[in-house]
Amino acid sequence: MSHETENLTNETEAAEVVEDDLRTQVTAAEARADEHLKDLQRLAAEFDNYRKRVVRDQELSSARAKERVVKDLLPVVDDLERALEAAEQHEEAKLEEGVRLVHRALQDALRRQGLEEIDAGGRFDPHVHEALLAQASDQEEGSVIQVAQKGYRLGDLVLRPARVVVSAGPDQETNG
Repeated sequence: MSHETENLTNETEAAEVVEDDLRTQVTAAEARADEHLKDLQRLAAEFDNYRKRVVRDQELSSARAKERVVKDLLPVVDDLERALEAAEQHEEAKLEEGVRLVHRALQDALRRQGLEEIDAGGRFDPHVHEALLAQASDQEEGSVIQVAQKGYRLGDLVLRPARVVVSAGPDQETNG
């Protein structure tokens, strides 16, 4: 029996060693898991701060862009007020001059913001022109012969296509 008791003691000691080893491994795994969780929480907080900073920067950029546009348009408002004062006094020459001044100032302000008039001469281009109608003319077929409304682009973006009348070529009845 002594041999059985000795085997039982050895097995118990071996089981305790394995159990201690497993406890150590579990504790180490829990510590790593806690460390990873803290890393993820830190990363989530950093991302949230980044997102808030990007939103704040976009709002600031938008506000600055609006500020530039408004500053450019304030002189136009001043000129328009002067033109209206001239209209109250029935000074037609001054009124016309004032309106021309306002028109020029507004065009300049919009040009500084990057607005460009679309060239409506030459051939019809569906990317920048909107054909209102085709009309017989001496011009080559597909040529723009009249601009009904100017078109504008801001950089590469077409804000409004030029509305045009396009040549359908010579009238067949007059040539035949």
